[in-house]
Amino acid sequence: MFGKVVACLALVGSAACISPSGLDVPGQAQIELPEAELRVLFVGNSLTFVNRLPAIVQTIAEASGHDLAQADISSPNFSLEDHWYAGAPDIISRLAPDVVVMQEGPSSLPENQIYLRDWTQKLDESVRAVGGRSALFMVWPEQARQATAFPAVRTSYSNAAEAVDGIFIPAGEAWMELWSLDAHAALYGPDGFHPSTLGSLVAALTIYRMLFDEPVTDLPARLAPTTPGLPIIVMDSTRAVMVYQAVETAVGKWGRR
Repeated sequence: MFGKVVACLALVGSAACISPSGLDVPGQAQIELPEAELRVLFVGNSLTFVNRLPAIVQTIAEASGHDLAQADISSPNFSLEDHWYAGAPDIISRLAPDVVVMQEGPSSLPENQIYLRDWTQKLDESVRAVGGRSALFMVWPEQARQATAFPAVRTSYSNAAEAVDGIFIPAGEAWMELWSLDAHAALYGPDGFHPSTLGSLVAALTIYRMLFDEPVTDLPARLAPTTPGLPIIVMDSTRAVMVYQAVETAVGKWGRR
């Protein structure tokens, strides 16, 4: 699904090391979802596939002793409506995932909140038809609106999850909680919208936390998968404590299963 994996790169002064990163677009033609304890399909855009977020979730799960299979049909600039017309219902029907993690842009404006909810409901029909559950992956606004837009993004994704009795994953709120512990945590990438590797890690941990309903506070600072080719995650111990605490606090306040 992804390009060749390289060894974990030591990023001097970085808060987290994840290998590899980049904007590789997942291939969809031969996408499969093997049998596992939990089978998850990601449906989003570059906020999902940058830094290989679904693969990071799988690494966390495997490092925690779980068997997770993941597939990603995220595409650049796609909304849930775009995925609908691109054939997501057929892919959901064929793969029959246990959970479909949905994401589009921040969707903070009132009209965009309605749009997110409506297309979540449309895709949820396909998810329910195969016995799965929908999960809404709350993202974040662009950095220029960081100080004002997070509550509206949270409301938008939370309402969409509630409309389908789905799982609400408060990843954007986990970013906010980490900033409360370290105001200088670099969660945005250079463009002020896509996540840094640390930003993707915080989001992936929040997704893992909500999917498995297990606390992350006991996880080690180094997370190594059992499947070859998945990312290896390395943090210093101080950073790990803050990241795990931020995820737990956000989930405790806002997460809904």
